[in-house]
Amino acid sequence: MDYLKLLNESQRAAVLNTEGPCMIIAGAGSGKTRVLTYRIAHLLEKGVDPFNILSLTFTNKAAKEMRGRIEKVVGAEAKNLWMGTFHSVFSRILRAEAQKIGYPSHFTIYDSDDSKTLIRNIVKEMNLDDKLYKANLVLGRISAAKNKLISVAQYLRDPAIQADDEAALRPKIGQIFKVYAERCFKAGAMDFDDLLFNTNVLFRDHVDVLNKYQHIFKYVMVDEYQDTNYSQYLITRKLAAKDRNICVVGDDAQSIYAFRGADIQNILNFERDYPELAVFKLEQNYRSTQHIVEAANSVIKNNKAQLRKNVFSENEEGQLIDVIKASSDNEEGKLVAHAIFEEKMNQHLSYEDFAILYRTNAQSRAMEEALRKMNIKYRIVGGLSFYQRKEIKDLISYLRLAINHNDEQALRRVINYPKRGIGDTTVEKLIVTANEYDHSLWEIVSNATQVVGGRAGAAINDFATKIKSFAVMAEQKDAFEAATYIAKHSGLVDDLYADKSVEGLARYENIQELLNAIKEFVDDPEKEDQSLASFLQDIALLTDADTKKEEEGEFVTMMTIHSAKGLEFRNVFIVGMEENLFPSQMMLQSRADLEEERRLFYVAITRAEKKLTLSYATSRYQWGNLRACEKSRFIDEIDPKYLNFKFGEERPVFEKVLQRKTPAAQLITPAKKPAAAPNYTPPADFTPSDTSNLQAGMRVEHPKFGFGKVTKMDTQGNSTKAIIEFEGVGEKTLLLSFAKLRIHV
Repeated sequence: MDYLKLLNESQRAAVLNTEGPCMIIAGAGSGKTRVLTYRIAHLLEKGVDPFNILSLTFTNKAAKEMRGRIEKVVGAEAKNLWMGTFHSVFSRILRAEAQKIGYPSHFTIYDSDDSKTLIRNIVKEMNLDDKLYKANLVLGRISAAKNKLISVAQYLRDPAIQADDEAALRPKIGQIFKVYAERCFKAGAMDFDDLLFNTNVLFRDHVDVLNKYQHIFKYVMVDEYQDTNYSQYLITRKLAAKDRNICVVGDDAQSIYAFRGADIQNILNFERDYPELAVFKLEQNYRSTQHIVEAANSVIKNNKAQLRKNVFSENEEGQLIDVIKASSDNEEGKLVAHAIFEEKMNQHLSYEDFAILYRTNAQSRAMEEALRKMNIKYRIVGGLSFYQRKEIKDLISYLRLAINHNDEQALRRVINYPKRGIGDTTVEKLIVTANEYDHSLWEIVSNATQVVGGRAGAAINDFATKIKSFAVMAEQKDAFEAATYIAKHSGLVDDLYADKSVEGLARYENIQELLNAIKEFVDDPEKEDQSLASFLQDIALLTDADTKKEEEGEFVTMMTIHSAKGLEFRNVFIVGMEENLFPSQMMLQSRADLEEERRLFYVAITRAEKKLTLSYATSRYQWGNLRACEKSRFIDEIDPKYLNFKFGEERPVFEKVLQRKTPAAQLITPAKKPAAAPNYTPPADFTPSDTSNLQAGMRVEHPKFGFGKVTKMDTQGNSTKAIIEFEGVGEKTLLLSFAKLRIHV
């Protein structure tokens, strides 16, 4: 019981309260993971069977770390806990019970790319406008419906939903949803939303199955409860209905995933479902300085929809929060890069101690350029995942087909890769036939000679035979042996090896890396099931946080605030603190949206341990135009006594530039010696010249600035700029790809 001495009074009370419904409101940096870990350890020490504990975490990585901590306290019994993400735990249940809802136990899990590709195919087959019915948009609509447990039938007969689609000029989304669901079912595939939707269907239609798992899960724990959607809420409520030993942990002030379907009302209204609820508040922040915590409090108090708590810190008071004011987004990048360099040198820190957080990925450009100019290494979190690379998806498609022949997306991806003489027209013919006869694509492919003759028919027949042989290997061998055999005999490895380009070599090495990952999976002593099917299930359920590979060396970390949730850094820079950027213009339509943005800012502030810096620009390029910007209201919501304003001087020259509203394409830098531009009117016959051979010393005419002389040419990469001294205007730097110049010889 020594671990209880490591807890403060509130934490200890939450750990010891194991019976009945319980809500732990955990402020940022309040030791939430420690409480969850010791609460489970305490249950095990009391004699609760680990098989009777269900613990739902935010990521698989978090589950693995927590299981390791629990193991240190109670030993190997921790391995028997039901612990993982909603999707991983309930896909495990669905595999055991799949046949009850008409699916094979080795069903494929479609990622968002698979789903979007299928939707694009359906839109094309239905002869719909793919610009109107964009895959991203259609999938988002389908996903939102599933998260609210709206079936295809309900979607099609709900007049409000149909009216919304018609108002958006997309009346066929319901029909696409219907075909999408049918094709997934026929392919023996579920997308991520189906894993939860079908769990609800399973529990609704098979009371015996629900009863079985209610008896298994005597204790249910849910982390990050503020981020649950309606579907997740219903599953946990049903499972806990028998014993009512449900413990939810979360912080309403960190609910930032409404765009994914998360419903903050789940945590705000938890007491309605459990009137006997015991509530514990973890209010001491162990992560941040007092100034940072108080600044965060002064912001979040402006939200009306919240569970009131008094977060405090007993750490040092700390430095004031710097607020950097820049004249442009490029200057903002420069000032942030300089601040990072100076802080690193003065405090003897590592670049790993710094993070730059922004509202949207597009903001990274100016920051990247500034860091590169100062030779500061950085890494951007949220790039292309290893498992999203083309060559990896190609091999995984072969592996998926070996396990589930009906997997339509995998089949379409590799039926002619490497090339085997099966053209697009032939594939379309197979698909049309499959749809006509209501068969899966594989059923047609495995009998292709009845549909397609000649060489193509023979090639399809050979392909089907090859896939059947892969299935035998997958059945008889472990994941590594089967995958190695499939990689070689599919022709994929030979095809990549033959490409001797730098890119080709990288793709070949990525395949080797995938096989290494499969070998690690097989060699893991904790993996009882070493089959290919088990490996595929593992990687299908990886979240972004699970697939992040840590690069070696010192890097400044750059990421969106959404990606930063759950992380912490010694020094944090929150950039782009401007109205219509943060808060986003898209989130100013309602109080609920604005409060979500404020929670996002709260999350950003509370990532910082020792030092926090906010920055904003008075102008920013957007859609090719230079726009005036206004400081974010969120800065004004922080009590001024916690702020230190820097670089606060206005730049009158820049303000004049803004007032002229010169297009960004023409104006690269403001004039060195600004003067009022003459009212120059170009002649009626003004026609721009070909400027590809423009040189210093040439005389030119501009439709706005008049006549001038080229003083210098500057070429960087694909862009060429001309520095021109215009008569009566001064020096201008123009981008030739946009500037309209007439050359006078």
